[in-house]
Amino acid sequence: MVPGPTNVPERVMNAMLTPIINHRSDDFRSLYKTIVSKTKQVFQTENDIILLTASGTGAVEASVINMIRKGDKALVPVNGEFGNRLADLIDAWGGHAIRVQSEFGENPPFEAIEEAFEKNEIKAAYAVYNETSTGTTLRYLKKLGELCNSKGAFFIADAVSILGGDELPVDKWGIDICVTASQKALAAPPGVSPISISDKAKKYLKSSPPPTQYFNLARYFRYFEENFETPFTPALPLFFAFNEALDIVLEEGLESRIKRHATCADAFYSSLGAIGFKPFAKLEARSNVVIAFNYMDGMDDSKFRTSLSKQFKVLVAGGFGKLKGKVFRIGCMGEVNKYHVMRTISSINSVTSMLNAKTNDEPLGIAAEKLKAIP
Repeated sequence: MVPGPTNVPERVMNAMLTPIINHRSDDFRSLYKTIVSKTKQVFQTENDIILLTASGTGAVEASVINMIRKGDKALVPVNGEFGNRLADLIDAWGGHAIRVQSEFGENPPFEAIEEAFEKNEIKAAYAVYNETSTGTTLRYLKKLGELCNSKGAFFIADAVSILGGDELPVDKWGIDICVTASQKALAAPPGVSPISISDKAKKYLKSSPPPTQYFNLARYFRYFEENFETPFTPALPLFFAFNEALDIVLEEGLESRIKRHATCADAFYSSLGAIGFKPFAKLEARSNVVIAFNYMDGMDDSKFRTSLSKQFKVLVAGGFGKLKGKVFRIGCMGEVNKYHVMRTISSINSVTSMLNAKTNDEPLGIAAEKLKAIP
């Protein structure tokens, strides 16, 4: 129950047993075109799709080194560790990150973002849609896309930990570059990172390629347009698995999948709140895919998570950075369903009781009632 890698369905794991094929063959070209077509449906886009054999961080880095040049100003709302990392990456690459900051657990005010645009000549706005470190989600991506369009800026979304688990219509929201990763809400093994790229961004990337090879996205465009191939050897077993995972997403349907995630998140917030845990994120910023809670006074992070793991076989994540030891985080994404939610809540309730904190059976009843909405 961590925020990635998430549980992977057996049929997705079995897909990796498919015999290896030549990545310069018709078999691969057929596979690659199929994956690209399905990925477009999940991104809700007609834009070009590139599949990197890399972690989500690799895809985020690719978006920076292809878009940002020395001295370019890029706006970044920062409300957690991943927003900080993204801003640091922009600065390290020679750009200038305009940080619009807020307290962790909150979202930067949209008015502050508008003000930053007025005061600076911003080439691109980067937004971590779901801040995994704090369990917060930026709920104004559509407005940010409209703002970027009105200012002539590029709009880049880091959707690594949320695509497939919450609403993200790429074209409708005007996102020029959107990156995600296979091992989060899409419930596939780690190692595949899809990127969608608008025509506007594609034109720029082809006109100004970066001084790199593996993450040179213009090169991926050329190989796909000429031969439906990747420029470098992809992780073929992971491509087979990712293809199967996309089938599962589309079989469930995006609308149903997003609703399931929201229902499970509601069950977690309501039931663990009844035990006495306080959500870390403010109500208007709470994520449906990463559920973060403050510890009760006197609770020890190591004892809590170790007992949960060793005695109940339920693994949750701790905090990191300045939140280390202060919060625990539940991955409510991918294949998470009634069973996972009820078992996790029951186990947390039991461990809390073992650590001499006051508990009762009310949380289980609350969760069961919430989860009736899931077929």
